Amino acid sequence: MCGIVGYVGSRPALPVVVEGLRRMEYRGYDSAGIAVVTPDGVLNTAKKAGRIGNLDVELAGREITGNTGIGHTRWATHGAPNDRNAHPHLDAAGRIAVIHNGIIENFHELRAELERDGVELTSDTDTEIVAHLVAAVLREGGDDVVLAEAVRSVCRRLEGSFTLVFVDRDHPDSVVAARRNSPLVLGLGDGETFLGSSDVAFIEFTKRAVEIGQDQVVEITRDGYTLTDLHGNPAEGKPYAITWDLEAAEKGGYEYFMLKEIQEQPTAVGETLRSHFMDGRITLDEQRLDISVLREIDKVFVVGCGSAYHAGLLAKHAIEHWTRIPVEVEMASEFRYRDPVLDRQTLVIAISQSGETADTLEAVRHAKDQRATVLAICNTNGAQIPREADAVLYTHAGPEIGVAATKTFTAQVAAVLIVGLALAQARGTKYGDEIAAEFAALEAMPDLIRQTLERVEDVRRIAREIANAKAILFLGRHVGYPVALEGALKLKELAYMHAEGFPAGELKHGPIALVEQDLPVVVVMPDPTGRPLLHQKMLSNIAEISARGARTIVIATEGDELAAKHAAHLIELPFSPTLLSPLLSAIPMQVLAAEIAQARGFDVDKPRNLAKSVTVE
Repeated sequence: MCGIVGYVGSRPALPVVVEGLRRMEYRGYDSAGIAVVTPDGVLNTAKKAGRIGNLDVELAGREITGNTGIGHTRWATHGAPNDRNAHPHLDAAGRIAVIHNGIIENFHELRAELERDGVELTSDTDTEIVAHLVAAVLREGGDDVVLAEAVRSVCRRLEGSFTLVFVDRDHPDSVVAARRNSPLVLGLGDGETFLGSSDVAFIEFTKRAVEIGQDQVVEITRDGYTLTDLHGNPAEGKPYAITWDLEAAEKGGYEYFMLKEIQEQPTAVGETLRSHFMDGRITLDEQRLDISVLREIDKVFVVGCGSAYHAGLLAKHAIEHWTRIPVEVEMASEFRYRDPVLDRQTLVIAISQSGETADTLEAVRHAKDQRATVLAICNTNGAQIPREADAVLYTHAGPEIGVAATKTFTAQVAAVLIVGLALAQARGTKYGDEIAAEFAALEAMPDLIRQTLERVEDVRRIAREIANAKAILFLGRHVGYPVALEGALKLKELAYMHAEGFPAGELKHGPIALVEQDLPVVVVMPDPTGRPLLHQKMLSNIAEISARGARTIVIATEGDELAAKHAAHLIELPFSPTLLSPLLSAIPMQVLAAEIAQARGFDVDKPRNLAKSVTVE
């Protein structure tokens, strides 16, 4: 995915665009670039491979004026991440500048067409062809064709997913944009209008936003916007109010966003739970599903990618335990290709922080084609997945800038627990007082998360001691296994170490061959009172790996004397019910990965080769 900003107003456009890009650099940091149009029709551009700091150097000493501008941070798909392929791209005459998020699937066909017409392309990207195609329509149409019309004409030919944003030096008072399967929102100010792939781009200036719909084209001016479909018919966006502020998008004194976002988890989980239990009943106020639909559900699929997939594994434990409905958890990227058996009585829960994850979006569309009911769990207002789902449960975790999921993961876990209780309520598999007790336990979790965060200094110390290890293994059983997977993922993402998560019972079936002297092994222990049999089994696993010289790092409930006796390093957590315990045990995993990455000299917020969400398959 890429970060996109557009602006038309009375302010100098350059600082608005660059600061918007800085807040969205997490969306792509292979390169960055801007285009600004002056009132007298001069189109100024600058772009540089690497992070925004490189663009700052490129801009230093240049006087770029104008009140209309666009900007882009790139996560490369077509073409290497270098100066040549950085956005914006221009047509041959230097009239049109375009930036792009997504992938144009019929790129090769369109490029060949341009080359046959004698167009000399200067980059390897799929984006540059759009600038030439739009310029050709404007040339051929003369004064009878305006930029928005040319964009609509070209977009009707494009296949794939895209957000495209254009400026035209001949019309310096507007920006035109189009979207399909890729995020775009408007910001409405007083005498100024903004565009962004996220509302974080313009949160400094306005709280009024508008969702742009599928296959729509928008033209913004300082006085507002005009919205149409790809054929020029008037269209309507969906207005919404931004409920967070600029402070939430800034570091607030922390060295990294991820460290701040780890600390924000009590609030994120609390906001996710807010207003979902009223008058003695679970309420899914954004759901738009009749209770009769939930009552008829006889099978559940959960789909997601990365951390969202791990949240889905935890959903399986809770939903099956509370409702006795069978649950399957699938990697979203595999879901539609496997041709799963779905029908009207199937509920598909699609989990995506951004709401734009391409694999999850395609899984949603496949489920809808099979007439299943789709519920999205999402953190981003107005994103494509909740728009296409039958229902949505927003996590309200606030903006997450660090690439590795922290507060959005725990918020997703809280959300799937709410859905599990809603299904139990609809199907009558739990009495009202039981549901009230379960939700009360959930409402107590933000305070327990706070207590856990107060204890993480020991985790940091352990992390520094093992930072030079060649590999780290993670073990768990029951709900501890998805947490182990999440811990291994965090370490791979941030510290670039070999890390694997295993079900502890599988140790003797192969993975124990990896255990050697001083190998760090992180073990997620179940509470001895809640799961005594599992606790005993885990103690046996610790003994097996300790006997082979492993360095055991045990995450256990406070007061667990047996775990303390067997652990080389002990991390104690407050007591919590078993199904809710991942809300606590995930936190040491996050801190461990962040601290190891820092000790190894890596950027915690911006791990190599990764972007915040993946908007192409």
